[in-house]
Amino acid sequence: MVAACHSPSPAPSPRATERPLVAASFPDAWRFRSRAGSPPLQEVVVSNAPLASAAGEEILAAGGNAVDAAVATGFALAVVYPSAGNIGGGGFSVTRMADGRIAALDFREIAPRAATHDMFIDPVTHKLTDKSVIGHLASGVPGSVAGQLALLEKFGTLPRAKVMAPAIRLAHGFALDSSLARSLRGDSTRAHICRFAGCATFYPGGNPLRPGDTLRQPVLARTLERIAAEGPRAFYRGSVAQAIAAEMQRGGGIITERDLADYKVAWRTPVQGKYRDHTIISMPPSSSGGTTMIETLNILTAFGAAAPARSATDLTHILGAMQLAFIDRNEYIADPDRIKVPVAKLIDPQYAALQRARLADGRYVSTKQLSPGLGVHESEHTTHYSVVDRFGNAVATTTTINGGFGSYVWIPDGGFFMNNEMDDFAAQPGTPNMYGLVQGEANAVGPGKRMLSAMSPTVVLDPAGNVLLVVGSAGGPRIITGVTQILLNVIDHGMSLYDAMAAPRVHFQGLPEEVAIERAGFSPAVLDSLTARGWRFGNGAGISSSNVGILRVRGGWEGEFDPRTSGGVAGR
Repeated sequence: MVAACHSPSPAPSPRATERPLVAASFPDAWRFRSRAGSPPLQEVVVSNAPLASAAGEEILAAGGNAVDAAVATGFALAVVYPSAGNIGGGGFSVTRMADGRIAALDFREIAPRAATHDMFIDPVTHKLTDKSVIGHLASGVPGSVAGQLALLEKFGTLPRAKVMAPAIRLAHGFALDSSLARSLRGDSTRAHICRFAGCATFYPGGNPLRPGDTLRQPVLARTLERIAAEGPRAFYRGSVAQAIAAEMQRGGGIITERDLADYKVAWRTPVQGKYRDHTIISMPPSSSGGTTMIETLNILTAFGAAAPARSATDLTHILGAMQLAFIDRNEYIADPDRIKVPVAKLIDPQYAALQRARLADGRYVSTKQLSPGLGVHESEHTTHYSVVDRFGNAVATTTTINGGFGSYVWIPDGGFFMNNEMDDFAAQPGTPNMYGLVQGEANAVGPGKRMLSAMSPTVVLDPAGNVLLVVGSAGGPRIITGVTQILLNVIDHGMSLYDAMAAPRVHFQGLPEEVAIERAGFSPAVLDSLTARGWRFGNGAGISSSNVGILRVRGGWEGEFDPRTSGGVAGR
Protein backbone atom coordinates (compact mmCIF):
# COMPACT_ATOMS: atom_id res chain seq x y z
CA MET A 1 0.00 0.00 0.00
CA VAL A 2 1.16 3.52 -0.74
CA ALA A 3 2.13 5.56 2.29
CA ALA A 4 -0.51 7.92 3.61
CA CYS A 5 -0.62 11.38 2.11
CA HIS A 6 1.09 14.19 3.92
CA SER A 7 0.09 17.83 3.97
CA PRO A 8 1.38 19.89 1.04
CA SER A 9 4.90 21.24 1.33
CA PRO A 10 5.34 24.87 2.27
CA ALA A 11 6.73 27.12 -0.43
CA PRO A 12 10.54 26.98 -0.43
CA SER A 13 11.93 29.61 1.90
CA PRO A 14 15.04 31.67 1.02
CA ARG A 15 16.84 30.17 3.96
CA ALA A 16 16.04 26.67 2.70
CA THR A 17 16.96 27.24 -0.94
CA GLU A 18 19.96 29.52 -0.54
CA ARG A 19 22.06 27.23 1.60
CA PRO A 20 25.68 28.44 1.68
CA LEU A 21 28.12 26.19 -0.14
CA VAL A 22 31.58 25.51 1.24
CA ALA A 23 34.37 24.79 -1.24
CA ALA A 24 35.77 21.34 -0.54
CA SER A 25 39.46 21.02 0.26
CA PHE A 26 40.83 17.95 -1.48
CA PRO A 27 44.46 16.76 -1.19
CA ASP A 28 46.76 17.65 -4.09
CA ALA A 29 47.08 13.97 -4.95
CA TRP A 30 43.32 13.56 -5.38
CA ARG A 31 42.28 13.18 -9.01
CA PHE A 32 39.30 15.53 -8.85
CA ARG A 33 39.36 19.25 -8.18
CA SER A 34 36.73 21.08 -6.21
CA ARG A 35 34.34 23.16 -8.27
CA ALA A 36 31.15 25.11 -7.85
CA GLY A 37 27.90 23.52 -8.86
CA SER A 38 26.47 23.52 -12.36
CA PRO A 39 24.17 26.35 -13.51
CA PRO A 40 20.73 25.95 -11.91
CA LEU A 41 17.84 24.49 -13.90
CA GLN A 42 14.11 24.55 -13.21
CA GLU A 43 13.62 20.85 -14.00
CA VAL A 44 16.30 18.22 -14.30
CA VAL A 45 16.88 14.62 -15.37
CA VAL A 46 20.16 12.92 -14.44
CA SER A 47 21.15 9.38 -15.36
CA ASN A 48 24.19 7.33 -16.32
CA ALA A 49 23.54 7.81 -20.05
CA PRO A 50 23.18 11.18 -21.81
CA LEU A 51 20.65 9.84 -24.32
CA ALA A 52 18.46 8.46 -21.54
CA SER A 53 18.54 11.79 -19.69
CA ALA A 54 17.62 13.51 -22.96
CA ALA A 55 14.66 11.14 -23.32
CA GLY A 56 13.40 12.20 -19.91
CA GLU A 57 13.91 15.88 -20.70
CA GLU A 58 11.97 15.43 -23.94
CA ILE A 59 8.99 14.23 -21.92
CA LEU A 60 9.28 17.16 -19.49
CA ALA A 61 9.32 19.55 -22.46
CA ALA A 62 6.17 17.86 -23.76
CA GLY A 63 4.36 18.77 -20.53
CA GLY A 64 4.98 15.61 -18.55
CA ASN A 65 5.77 15.52 -14.86
CA ALA A 66 8.76 13.98 -13.05
CA VAL A 67 7.18 10.52 -13.05
CA ASP A 68 6.51 10.59 -16.78
CA ALA A 69 10.11 11.66 -17.34
CA ALA A 70 11.50 9.02 -14.97
CA VAL A 71 9.65 6.24 -16.76
CA ALA A 72 10.83 7.53 -20.14
CA THR A 73 14.40 7.58 -18.80
CA GLY A 74 14.10 4.06 -17.43
CA PHE A 75 12.93 2.55 -20.70
CA ALA A 76 15.57 4.52 -22.61
CA LEU A 77 18.30 3.14 -20.32
CA ALA A 78 17.19 -0.36 -21.33
CA VAL A 79 18.15 0.60 -24.88
CA VAL A 80 21.28 2.75 -24.57
CA TYR A 81 22.83 1.36 -21.36
CA PRO A 82 22.30 -2.42 -21.64
CA SER A 83 24.98 -3.38 -19.11
CA ALA A 84 22.64 -2.10 -16.37
CA GLY A 85 19.55 -0.44 -17.81
CA ASN A 86 16.99 -3.10 -18.50
CA ILE A 87 13.60 -4.62 -18.95
CA GLY A 88 15.00 -7.99 -17.83
CA GLY A 89 15.78 -6.95 -14.25
CA GLY A 90 14.13 -5.04 -11.42
CA GLY A 91 14.52 -2.21 -8.96
CA PHE A 92 13.02 0.32 -6.58
CA SER A 93 11.59 3.82 -6.80
CA VAL A 94 10.96 6.50 -4.17
CA THR A 95 8.58 9.30 -5.15
CA ARG A 96 7.83 12.55 -3.34
CA MET A 97 5.06 14.51 -5.03
CA ALA A 98 4.72 18.28 -4.75
CA ASP A 99 1.55 17.91 -2.66
CA GLY A 100 3.50 15.98 -0.01
CA ARG A 101 2.55 12.41 -0.96
CA ILE A 102 5.39 9.91 -0.67
CA ALA A 103 5.57 6.36 -2.01
CA ALA A 104 8.02 3.50 -2.31
CA LEU A 105 7.62 1.01 -5.14
CA ASP A 106 9.31 -2.40 -4.93
CA PHE A 107 9.67 -4.01 -8.35
CA ARG A 108 12.48 -6.33 -7.28
CA GLU A 109 12.85 -9.65 -9.08
CA ILE A 110 11.30 -12.75 -7.53
CA ALA A 111 12.69 -16.29 -7.37
CA PRO A 112 10.86 -18.71 -9.69
CA ARG A 113 8.49 -21.30 -8.20
CA ALA A 114 10.99 -24.09 -8.89
CA ALA A 115 13.79 -22.38 -6.90
CA THR A 116 15.21 -24.39 -3.99
CA HIS A 117 17.34 -23.58 -0.96
CA ASP A 118 20.45 -25.40 -2.20
CA MET A 119 20.06 -24.99 -5.97
CA PHE A 120 23.47 -23.35 -6.38
CA ILE A 121 25.47 -25.77 -4.21
CA ASP A 122 27.35 -28.66 -5.84
CA PRO A 123 25.82 -31.87 -4.39
CA VAL A 124 29.18 -33.64 -4.41
CA THR A 125 31.63 -31.00 -3.21
CA HIS A 126 29.02 -29.02 -1.23
CA LYS A 127 30.67 -25.86 -2.55
CA LEU A 128 28.98 -22.88 -4.13
CA THR A 129 28.93 -22.99 -7.96
CA ASP A 130 28.88 -20.02 -10.38
CA LYS A 131 25.35 -20.84 -11.57
CA SER A 132 23.94 -17.99 -9.48
CA VAL A 133 26.06 -15.57 -11.52
CA ILE A 134 26.24 -16.84 -15.12
CA GLY A 135 23.61 -18.61 -17.17
CA HIS A 136 19.90 -19.33 -17.12
CA LEU A 137 19.54 -20.40 -13.48
CA ALA A 138 20.89 -17.04 -12.30
CA SER A 139 17.78 -15.07 -13.26
CA GLY A 140 14.88 -14.07 -11.11
CA VAL A 141 11.49 -13.16 -12.57
CA PRO A 142 11.94 -9.59 -13.93
CA GLY A 143 10.03 -6.69 -12.40
CA SER A 144 11.20 -3.63 -14.36
CA VAL A 145 8.35 -3.46 -16.87
CA ALA A 146 5.66 -3.95 -14.22
CA GLY A 147 7.35 -1.42 -11.94
CA GLN A 148 7.79 1.33 -14.52
CA LEU A 149 4.22 1.01 -15.72
CA ALA A 150 2.76 0.84 -12.19
CA LEU A 151 4.58 4.08 -11.32
CA LEU A 152 3.31 5.72 -14.51
CA GLU A 153 -0.26 4.62 -13.88
CA LYS A 154 -0.33 5.93 -10.31
CA PHE A 155 1.49 9.26 -10.63
CA GLY A 156 2.06 9.97 -14.32
CA THR A 157 0.09 12.35 -16.54
CA LEU A 158 0.93 11.29 -20.10
CA PRO A 159 -0.15 8.17 -22.04
CA ARG A 160 2.13 5.15 -22.04
CA ALA A 161 2.83 5.32 -25.79
CA LYS A 162 4.02 8.92 -25.57
CA VAL A 163 6.28 8.23 -22.59
CA MET A 164 7.84 5.19 -24.28
CA ALA A 165 8.25 6.82 -27.69
CA PRO A 166 11.85 8.06 -27.09
CA ALA A 167 13.03 4.58 -26.07
CA ILE A 168 11.37 2.99 -29.10
CA ARG A 169 12.98 5.54 -31.40
CA LEU A 170 16.40 4.88 -29.86
CA ALA A 171 15.94 1.11 -30.24
CA HIS A 172 15.64 1.59 -34.00
CA GLY A 173 19.14 3.09 -33.97
CA PHE A 174 21.47 5.39 -32.07
CA ALA A 175 25.16 6.25 -32.15
CA LEU A 176 27.23 4.55 -29.46
CA ASP A 177 29.03 6.71 -26.92
CA SER A 178 32.47 5.81 -25.59
CA SER A 179 31.05 4.39 -22.33
CA LEU A 180 28.91 1.73 -23.98
CA ALA A 181 31.64 0.90 -26.49
CA ARG A 182 34.14 0.49 -23.64
CA SER A 183 31.81 -1.89 -21.78
CA LEU A 184 31.83 -4.23 -24.81
CA ARG A 185 35.59 -4.36 -25.29
CA GLY A 186 36.74 -6.99 -22.83
CA ASP A 187 37.43 -10.52 -24.06
CA SER A 188 35.48 -12.02 -21.16
CA THR A 189 32.43 -9.84 -21.85
CA ARG A 190 32.51 -10.78 -25.53
CA ALA A 191 32.86 -14.48 -24.73
CA HIS A 192 29.90 -14.47 -22.35
CA ILE A 193 27.60 -12.38 -24.57
CA CYS A 194 28.39 -14.52 -27.59
CA ARG A 195 27.89 -17.70 -25.58
CA PHE A 196 24.29 -16.64 -24.93
CA ALA A 197 23.15 -15.41 -28.35
CA GLY A 198 23.76 -11.66 -28.02
CA CYS A 199 26.72 -11.70 -30.39
CA ALA A 200 24.98 -10.61 -33.59
CA THR A 201 23.61 -7.48 -31.93
CA PHE A 202 26.73 -6.22 -30.14
CA TYR A 203 29.55 -7.85 -32.14
CA PRO A 204 28.47 -7.75 -35.79
CA GLY A 205 31.00 -9.64 -37.86
CA GLY A 206 32.68 -10.73 -34.61
CA ASN A 207 33.98 -7.24 -33.78
CA PRO A 208 32.81 -4.99 -30.94
CA LEU A 209 30.94 -1.85 -31.86
CA ARG A 210 33.00 1.34 -31.65
CA PRO A 211 32.12 4.88 -30.57
CA GLY A 212 30.00 6.50 -33.25
CA ASP A 213 28.78 3.19 -34.70
CA THR A 214 25.02 2.82 -34.95
CA LEU A 215 23.47 0.20 -32.70
CA ARG A 216 20.17 -1.06 -34.11
CA GLN A 217 17.94 -3.26 -31.96
CA PRO A 218 14.82 -3.99 -34.03
CA VAL A 219 13.73 -6.91 -31.85
CA LEU A 220 13.89 -4.77 -28.72
CA ALA A 221 12.02 -2.01 -30.57
CA ARG A 222 9.25 -4.49 -31.36
CA THR A 223 9.13 -5.60 -27.70
CA LEU A 224 8.86 -2.01 -26.50
CA GLU A 225 6.17 -1.25 -29.09
CA ARG A 226 4.12 -4.17 -27.77
CA ILE A 227 4.51 -2.97 -24.19
CA ALA A 228 3.53 0.56 -25.22
CA ALA A 229 0.41 -0.75 -26.96
CA GLU A 230 -0.69 -3.45 -24.52
CA GLY A 231 0.85 -2.55 -21.17
CA PRO A 232 2.45 -5.08 -18.79
CA ARG A 233 0.36 -7.90 -20.24
CA ALA A 234 2.58 -7.85 -23.35
CA PHE A 235 5.60 -8.73 -21.23
CA TYR A 236 4.13 -11.01 -18.57
CA ARG A 237 1.48 -12.95 -20.49
CA GLY A 238 1.99 -12.42 -24.21
CA SER A 239 4.62 -13.23 -26.77
CA VAL A 240 7.47 -11.80 -24.69
CA ALA A 241 6.62 -14.09 -21.79
CA GLN A 242 6.61 -17.01 -24.20
CA ALA A 243 10.02 -15.96 -25.53
CA ILE A 244 11.50 -15.78 -22.01
CA ALA A 245 10.06 -19.14 -21.00
CA ALA A 246 11.24 -20.79 -24.23
CA GLU A 247 14.81 -19.51 -23.76
CA MET A 248 14.79 -20.64 -20.12
CA GLN A 249 13.65 -24.11 -21.12
CA ARG A 250 16.27 -24.27 -23.87
CA GLY A 251 19.10 -23.31 -21.53
CA GLY A 252 18.10 -25.21 -18.40
CA GLY A 253 16.54 -22.27 -16.57
CA ILE A 254 13.46 -22.49 -14.38
CA ILE A 255 11.40 -19.34 -15.11
CA THR A 256 8.05 -20.36 -16.60
CA GLU A 257 5.13 -18.52 -18.19
CA ARG A 258 3.26 -19.04 -14.92
CA ASP A 259 6.07 -17.34 -12.96
CA LEU A 260 5.84 -14.33 -15.27
CA ALA A 261 2.03 -14.18 -15.18
CA ASP A 262 2.09 -14.25 -11.35
CA TYR A 263 4.60 -11.41 -10.93
CA LYS A 264 3.35 -8.42 -8.89
CA VAL A 265 4.99 -5.20 -7.74
CA ALA A 266 4.71 -4.17 -4.10
CA TRP A 267 3.83 -0.65 -2.93
CA ARG A 268 5.52 -0.17 0.43
CA THR A 269 5.69 2.53 3.08
CA PRO A 270 8.95 4.45 2.69
CA VAL A 271 11.41 4.20 5.55
CA GLN A 272 12.05 7.60 7.13
CA GLY A 273 14.62 9.00 9.54
CA LYS A 274 16.11 12.27 10.72
CA TYR A 275 19.67 13.53 10.40
CA ARG A 276 20.64 17.00 11.66
CA ASP A 277 16.96 18.10 11.31
CA HIS A 278 16.80 16.83 7.71
CA THR A 279 14.26 14.14 6.79
CA ILE A 280 15.56 11.08 4.96
CA ILE A 281 12.97 9.25 2.81
CA SER A 282 14.28 6.02 1.36
CA MET A 283 13.54 2.46 0.33
CA PRO A 284 12.42 -0.14 2.89
CA PRO A 285 12.89 -3.93 2.57
CA SER A 286 13.20 -5.86 0.33
CA SER A 287 15.91 -3.27 -0.12
CA SER A 288 18.32 -2.97 2.77
CA GLY A 289 19.44 0.44 1.54
CA GLY A 290 17.21 2.88 3.41
CA THR A 291 17.24 0.99 6.71
CA THR A 292 21.01 0.47 6.75
CA MET A 293 21.68 4.06 5.74
CA ILE A 294 19.39 5.51 8.41
CA GLU A 295 20.90 3.25 11.09
CA THR A 296 24.36 4.45 10.01
CA LEU A 297 23.29 8.10 10.19
CA ASN A 298 21.65 7.57 13.58
CA ILE A 299 24.88 6.11 15.00
CA LEU A 300 26.80 9.10 13.63
CA THR A 301 24.27 11.44 15.26
CA ALA A 302 24.96 9.69 18.57
CA PHE A 303 28.58 10.87 18.32
CA GLY A 304 27.38 14.49 18.39
CA ALA A 305 28.67 17.21 16.07
CA ALA A 306 30.37 16.11 12.87
CA ALA A 307 34.18 15.99 12.93
CA PRO A 308 36.17 17.76 10.17
CA ALA A 309 35.83 15.96 6.83
CA ARG A 310 38.38 13.16 6.22
CA SER A 311 39.98 13.57 9.66
CA ALA A 312 40.93 10.47 11.65
CA THR A 313 37.98 11.07 13.99
CA ASP A 314 35.59 11.51 11.09
CA LEU A 315 36.75 8.27 9.47
CA THR A 316 36.63 6.14 12.62
CA HIS A 317 33.09 7.35 13.32
CA ILE A 318 31.94 6.64 9.76
CA LEU A 319 33.64 3.23 9.51
CA GLY A 320 32.38 2.09 12.91
CA ALA A 321 28.83 3.12 12.06
CA MET A 322 29.02 1.32 8.70
CA GLN A 323 30.33 -1.82 10.36
CA LEU A 324 27.55 -2.08 12.94
CA ALA A 325 24.80 -1.23 10.45
CA PHE A 326 26.03 -3.85 7.94
CA ILE A 327 26.20 -6.53 10.63
CA ASP A 328 22.52 -5.88 11.33
CA ARG A 329 21.75 -5.69 7.61
CA ASN A 330 23.17 -9.11 6.89
CA GLU A 331 21.42 -10.71 9.86
CA TYR A 332 17.96 -9.20 9.91
CA ILE A 333 16.90 -7.74 6.55
CA ALA A 334 15.23 -9.85 3.88
CA ASP A 335 11.97 -10.11 1.94
CA PRO A 336 9.40 -8.53 4.31
CA ASP A 337 6.65 -10.69 2.83
CA ARG A 338 8.47 -13.79 4.14
CA ILE A 339 10.48 -12.59 7.14
CA LYS A 340 9.51 -10.21 9.95
CA VAL A 341 12.10 -7.46 9.55
CA PRO A 342 12.56 -5.26 12.67
CA VAL A 343 12.86 -2.01 10.70
CA ALA A 344 11.38 0.20 13.44
CA LYS A 345 13.95 -1.07 15.93
CA LEU A 346 16.88 -0.78 13.52
CA ILE A 347 16.15 2.88 12.75
CA ASP A 348 15.31 3.85 16.34
CA PRO A 349 17.70 6.60 17.54
CA GLN A 350 17.79 5.05 21.02
CA TYR A 351 18.99 1.79 19.51
CA ALA A 352 21.65 3.74 17.60
CA ALA A 353 22.90 5.24 20.87
CA LEU A 354 23.33 1.71 22.25
CA GLN A 355 25.14 0.69 19.07
CA ARG A 356 27.47 3.69 19.26
CA ALA A 357 28.43 2.66 22.82
CA ARG A 358 29.76 -0.64 21.43
CA LEU A 359 32.47 1.14 19.45
CA ALA A 360 35.85 1.27 21.16
CA ASP A 361 36.80 4.97 20.89
CA GLY A 362 38.10 4.68 17.35
CA ARG A 363 39.96 1.38 17.80
CA TYR A 364 38.99 -1.40 15.41
CA VAL A 365 36.92 -4.22 16.85
CA SER A 366 36.76 -7.37 14.74
CA THR A 367 33.42 -7.97 13.05
CA LYS A 368 33.59 -11.53 14.35
CA GLN A 369 33.44 -10.16 17.88
CA LEU A 370 30.44 -7.93 17.18
CA SER A 371 27.22 -9.95 17.15
CA PRO A 372 24.13 -8.37 15.59
CA GLY A 373 22.95 -5.65 17.92
CA LEU A 374 19.36 -6.71 18.54
CA GLY A 375 20.21 -10.09 20.00
CA VAL A 376 16.95 -11.58 18.70
CA HIS A 377 16.06 -12.96 15.28
CA GLU A 378 13.15 -11.36 13.63
CA SER A 379 24.12 -5.09 -7.67
CA GLU A 380 28.17 -3.42 -9.66
CA HIS A 381 25.99 -2.97 -12.76
CA THR A 382 23.08 -1.09 -11.42
CA THR A 383 21.95 2.30 -12.61
CA HIS A 384 20.16 5.20 -10.94
CA TYR A 385 18.28 8.19 -12.25
CA SER A 386 16.87 11.23 -10.48
CA VAL A 387 14.21 13.60 -11.77
CA VAL A 388 12.75 16.85 -10.44
CA ASP A 389 10.13 18.79 -12.40
CA ARG A 390 9.00 22.41 -12.40
CA PHE A 391 6.05 21.50 -10.16
CA GLY A 392 8.29 20.22 -7.36
CA ASN A 393 7.68 16.48 -7.87
CA ALA A 394 10.75 14.32 -7.28
CA VAL A 395 11.54 10.73 -8.29
CA ALA A 396 14.56 8.60 -7.36
CA THR A 397 14.73 5.24 -9.15
CA THR A 398 17.42 2.56 -9.04
CA THR A 399 17.27 -0.43 -11.36
CA THR A 400 19.63 -3.32 -12.04
CA ILE A 401 20.38 -6.62 -13.68
CA ASN A 402 23.12 -7.11 -11.02
CA GLY A 403 26.39 -8.00 -12.75
CA GLY A 404 27.47 -6.30 -15.98
CA PHE A 405 24.99 -7.50 -18.64
CA GLY A 406 23.33 -9.59 -15.90
CA SER A 407 23.50 -13.33 -16.44
CA TYR A 408 24.53 -12.66 -20.09
CA VAL A 409 21.50 -14.68 -21.15
CA TRP A 410 19.96 -12.97 -24.20
CA ILE A 411 16.31 -13.41 -25.12
CA PRO A 412 16.54 -13.70 -28.93
CA ASP A 413 12.84 -13.03 -29.54
CA GLY A 414 12.76 -10.21 -26.99
CA GLY A 415 16.00 -8.35 -27.61
CA PHE A 416 17.26 -7.97 -24.03
CA PHE A 417 19.51 -9.44 -21.35
CA MET A 418 18.23 -11.28 -18.28
CA ASN A 419 19.38 -10.47 -14.75
CA ASN A 420 21.57 -12.57 -12.44
CA GLU A 421 19.82 -11.42 -9.27
CA MET A 422 19.60 -14.92 -7.78
CA ASP A 423 23.15 -14.24 -6.55
CA ASP A 424 21.73 -11.57 -4.24
CA PHE A 425 20.23 -14.35 -2.17
CA ALA A 426 22.46 -16.02 0.37
CA ALA A 427 22.97 -18.90 -2.08
CA GLN A 428 24.96 -20.63 0.66
CA PRO A 429 24.34 -18.79 3.97
CA GLY A 430 27.64 -17.83 5.56
CA THR A 431 29.51 -17.83 2.21
CA PRO A 432 30.39 -14.54 0.42
CA ASN A 433 28.43 -13.63 -2.70
CA MET A 434 29.88 -11.77 -5.72
CA TYR A 435 30.11 -8.58 -3.61
CA GLY A 436 31.79 -10.27 -0.65
CA LEU A 437 28.63 -10.00 1.46
CA VAL A 438 28.23 -12.78 4.02
CA GLN A 439 24.51 -13.10 4.71
CA GLY A 440 22.31 -15.22 6.94
CA GLU A 441 19.47 -17.69 6.56
CA ALA A 442 16.84 -14.93 6.38
CA ASN A 443 17.97 -14.21 2.82
CA ALA A 444 18.35 -17.82 1.69
CA VAL A 445 16.90 -18.88 -1.69
CA GLY A 446 13.19 -19.65 -1.59
CA PRO A 447 10.46 -19.95 -4.25
CA GLY A 448 8.47 -16.77 -4.80
CA LYS A 449 10.83 -14.79 -2.57
CA ARG A 450 12.41 -11.39 -3.29
CA MET A 451 16.18 -11.34 -2.87
CA LEU A 452 17.77 -8.69 -0.64
CA SER A 453 19.16 -5.56 -2.28
CA ALA A 454 21.38 -2.62 -1.37
CA MET A 455 19.66 -0.16 -3.72
CA SER A 456 19.02 3.16 -1.97
CA PRO A 457 16.91 5.62 -3.98
CA THR A 458 16.53 8.52 -1.56
CA VAL A 459 14.85 11.90 -1.22
CA VAL A 460 16.08 14.31 1.48
CA LEU A 461 13.96 17.17 2.83
CA ASP A 462 15.55 20.22 4.41
CA PRO A 463 14.51 21.40 7.92
CA ALA A 464 11.70 23.47 6.35
CA GLY A 465 10.21 20.37 4.71
CA ASN A 466 11.27 21.18 1.14
CA VAL A 467 12.98 18.70 -1.18
CA LEU A 468 16.72 19.31 -0.90
CA LEU A 469 18.34 16.26 -2.50
CA VAL A 470 17.25 13.42 -4.80
CA VAL A 471 19.98 10.80 -5.03
CA GLY A 472 20.90 7.19 -5.59
CA SER A 473 23.76 5.04 -6.81
CA ALA A 474 25.06 1.86 -8.39
CA GLY A 475 27.74 -0.36 -6.91
CA GLY A 476 26.33 -3.31 -4.95
CA PRO A 477 26.73 -2.78 -1.18
CA ARG A 478 28.78 0.33 -1.94
CA ILE A 479 25.50 1.96 -2.93
CA ILE A 480 24.60 2.32 0.74
CA THR A 481 27.90 3.78 1.86
CA GLY A 482 28.23 5.97 -1.25
CA VAL A 483 24.82 7.59 -0.81
CA THR A 484 25.43 7.97 2.93
CA GLN A 485 28.67 9.86 2.32
CA ILE A 486 27.01 12.17 -0.20
CA LEU A 487 24.43 13.06 2.44
CA LEU A 488 27.19 13.71 4.98
CA ASN A 489 29.11 15.88 2.53
CA VAL A 490 26.03 17.96 1.71
CA ILE A 491 24.47 18.22 5.19
CA ASP A 492 27.53 18.24 7.47
CA HIS A 493 30.11 19.86 5.23
CA GLY A 494 28.04 22.13 2.96
CA MET A 495 29.56 20.89 -0.29
CA SER A 496 28.20 21.46 -3.77
CA LEU A 497 26.68 18.31 -5.21
CA TYR A 498 29.62 17.87 -7.57
CA ASP A 499 32.09 18.08 -4.68
CA ALA A 500 29.94 15.77 -2.55
CA MET A 501 30.17 13.13 -5.31
CA ALA A 502 33.80 13.79 -6.24
CA ALA A 503 35.04 13.64 -2.64
CA PRO A 504 37.18 10.60 -1.73
CA ARG A 505 35.20 7.76 -0.21
CA VAL A 506 35.54 4.78 2.07
CA HIS A 507 33.51 1.59 2.24
CA PHE A 508 33.29 -0.97 5.02
CA GLN A 509 30.74 -3.76 5.21
CA GLY A 510 32.16 -5.68 8.19
CA LEU A 511 33.27 -8.71 6.18
CA PRO A 512 35.82 -8.98 4.67
CA GLU A 513 37.65 -7.20 7.46
CA GLU A 514 39.36 -4.68 5.19
CA VAL A 515 38.31 -1.11 4.53
CA ALA A 516 38.05 -0.09 0.88
CA ILE A 517 39.46 3.41 0.61
CA GLU A 518 40.46 5.85 -2.11
CA ARG A 519 43.91 6.35 -0.64
CA ALA A 520 44.95 9.39 -2.65
CA GLY A 521 42.12 11.36 -1.09
CA PHE A 522 43.35 11.01 2.49
CA SER A 523 46.49 12.29 4.13
CA PRO A 524 49.20 9.76 5.09
CA ALA A 525 48.98 10.99 8.69
CA VAL A 526 45.28 10.10 8.88
CA LEU A 527 45.85 6.64 7.37
CA ASP A 528 48.77 6.02 9.75
CA SER A 529 46.58 7.03 12.69
CA LEU A 530 43.85 4.57 11.70
CA THR A 531 46.36 1.79 11.05
CA ALA A 532 47.73 2.32 14.55
CA ARG A 533 44.20 1.84 15.88
CA GLY A 534 43.88 -1.54 14.16
CA TRP A 535 42.04 -0.63 10.96
CA ARG A 536 43.18 -2.55 7.87
CA PHE A 537 42.96 -1.12 4.37
CA GLY A 538 42.67 -2.89 1.04
CA ASN A 539 45.02 -2.21 -1.86
CA GLY A 540 42.46 -0.79 -4.26
CA ALA A 541 42.85 2.80 -5.43
CA GLY A 542 39.22 3.46 -6.30
CA ILE A 543 35.70 2.69 -5.14
CA SER A 544 33.37 1.84 -7.98
CA SER A 545 29.98 3.29 -7.25
CA SER A 546 28.10 5.48 -9.64
CA ASN A 547 26.14 8.26 -7.94
CA VAL A 548 23.49 10.35 -9.63
CA GLY A 549 21.63 13.21 -7.98
CA ILE A 550 19.89 16.56 -7.93
CA LEU A 551 20.38 19.25 -5.27
CA ARG A 552 18.32 22.36 -4.60
CA VAL A 553 20.48 25.46 -4.98
CA ARG A 554 19.88 29.18 -5.31
CA GLY A 555 17.72 29.72 -8.37
CA GLY A 556 16.74 26.12 -9.03
CA TRP A 557 18.34 22.66 -9.13
CA GLU A 558 21.86 21.36 -9.65
CA GLY A 559 22.07 18.00 -11.43
CA GLU A 560 25.27 15.96 -11.29
CA PHE A 561 26.61 12.47 -11.94
CA ASP A 562 29.65 10.89 -10.33
CA PRO A 563 32.83 12.00 -12.14
CA ARG A 564 34.16 8.44 -11.70
CA THR A 565 31.71 7.24 -14.32
CA SER A 566 29.63 8.28 -17.32
CA GLY A 567 26.36 10.13 -17.26
CA GLY A 568 24.27 12.95 -18.57
CA VAL A 569 22.31 15.90 -17.17
CA ALA A 570 19.36 17.25 -19.14
CA GLY A 571 16.94 19.97 -18.19
CA ARG A 572 15.69 23.46 -18.81
